[in-house]
Amino acid sequence: MNVCIVGPAYPYRGGIAHFTSLLAREFAKDHHVDIINYQRLYPSFLFPGRTQYDESNSPLRVESERIIDSINPLSWRRAAARIAELRPDLVVVKWWQPFFAPALRSITSAVQHRTGSPVVFLCHNVLPHESSIVDRVLARHGLGHADAYLLQSSEDEQKLQSILPGSRTGFNPHPMYDWFNMGHYSRDRARESLGVSGRVLLFFGLIRPYKGVDVLLRAFARVAEELDATLLIVGEFYEDRAPYETLISELNIGDRVRIVDRYVPNEEVEKYFKASDLAVLPYRSATQSGIVQTAFSFEMPVIVTRVGGLPDVVIDGKTGYIVPPDDPSALAAAIRRFFDEGAAGRMSAGIREDAERFSWRHCVEALIRLGDRTR
Repeated sequence: MNVCIVGPAYPYRGGIAHFTSLLAREFAKDHHVDIINYQRLYPSFLFPGRTQYDESNSPLRVESERIIDSINPLSWRRAAARIAELRPDLVVVKWWQPFFAPALRSITSAVQHRTGSPVVFLCHNVLPHESSIVDRVLARHGLGHADAYLLQSSEDEQKLQSILPGSRTGFNPHPMYDWFNMGHYSRDRARESLGVSGRVLLFFGLIRPYKGVDVLLRAFARVAEELDATLLIVGEFYEDRAPYETLISELNIGDRVRIVDRYVPNEEVEKYFKASDLAVLPYRSATQSGIVQTAFSFEMPVIVTRVGGLPDVVIDGKTGYIVPPDDPSALAAAIRRFFDEGAAGRMSAGIREDAERFSWRHCVEALIRLGDRTR
């Protein structure tokens, strides 16, 4: 097959770009793949981080054509014309943010008109975590010209059906980000590099209000002394850091909390996961999470909240624990239980047993099935 993927890839950073690249690599094992990338992703005034670009020493490079400017309609026409030239048997379009609705609507409608190629949207988030009525209107507009949709959580499938009733959908959980397990660090070397020992908890990823880091801090304060534990908070702050520093001081856990306020380059991700015992995702809302799949690639158990698609991928008691959101007591109890029961080895084995359903091959097969259904 000739497959065309429309979405961000290198030189952009982050989970969406990594997903595009790893998906393209899996498709390329059996098919010809072209990536239509963004020339400009977010206008700088809309991007809250320091840079949109991957500055890692080990970037996840793939070949792509950078054509789409998210705010230039002329580039949308060029992208559609280029896709038509490629004569794809399947067009996979990445969707994660309604901001891109005008561009993707223009491109997909033109591609369908010119080629008749099946267009399948691969949805990371049908709607943003902090969404509004405007987001729903934009999502309905942007997602409207597709033949089918691949969702990665049951909650997102419900959201899509509420926006576009009767849509053809498929479900496939987020695959594992096993690419980060580069083999550069052993557990001992990772801990020595970070200067940590004993029991180590990890929060990894961008810090935003819906992530619930404040809940984690309150839970950690209840168990830190008795467990002799350290909490690593690793990720760039997309909001004011000061309230978190104040809370840490009020809870008197400053000597046990380490904050790494930056986007972690690819080659360093392994270090933080291998140094830690348990990943904690205290989210207030979620669809799915690449962080869970990164942790699973290191056979690391997780604690997640019962929101969005997180319960779809974590088997409670086998690969991690599932707790109510916004509940520091329940989260603290789960952390304590993990260490009291010595659950690490048992859960790592459970993650290995469950790993097959998170393969990239399954994701490719699901997209092809959806494309075939539209022919």
